[in-house]
Amino acid sequence: MTDALFVVSEHGYWGEECIEPLETLSDAGVEVTVATPTGNPPEIDERSADPENVGEDTAERVREADESDPRLNNPEKIARVDAGDYDTVVFPGGHGTVWDINQDRHARTLLREAVEGDDGTALVVCHAVGLLAFTREESGGFLADGRSVTGFPNAWEEDIVDEDDLMPDGRKLPYWVEDEVRAVGADWDAELDADSSVRVDGDLVTARGPGSSAAAARTLLDELGIETPA
Repeated sequence: MTDALFVVSEHGYWGEECIEPLETLSDAGVEVTVATPTGNPPEIDERSADPENVGEDTAERVREADESDPRLNNPEKIARVDAGDYDTVVFPGGHGTVWDINQDRHARTLLREAVEGDDGTALVVCHAVGLLAFTREESGGFLADGRSVTGFPNAWEEDIVDEDDLMPDGRKLPYWVEDEVRAVGADWDAELDADSSVRVDGDLVTARGPGSSAAAARTLLDELGIETPA
């Protein structure tokens, strides 16, 4: 049995970026465990469940999973899980990650151990790619230094925050993912002209945003040696 750990934000995860990989992996026979910083259920970003933003089908799908999936509603604490117990660790995105997941030392440890360990791999999506800006290798260097990555681009952030970096809900965005990840030496390319963007560098898989969620899930299954469900 292949095991996956999903590390999900309590401050606003993006529905499709979590539910698409979670359901795709589950359909392929992967055993999924969910963990959050405090062990409380993760909070969905309401914009990602708004039919006007994402369409009725996606909104209904992610809302139903958020409300009824027992794994999302009874998560583990990330301080109590070990990357070595899982074949892959998945970090769904959403703006909420900039306030909790990306700043959490236990999340950094999970990412480092998944990527640097003898076994395992990590998938990091959208704003959760900002975690790379704060994660160091065991030797002390930045995990992202010299690695090929994609993630939520500045060009898209400009369309969301105002001139004071305030979010639509009034929260101040503390940093922009692309800036921080570039600053630690990553080879950043969000492939803005492409419909989706997924990059693989060793045991690290990164994805740009919601529209790349399905491709990211398929890529992760390929990396795990599992056939994608029909």
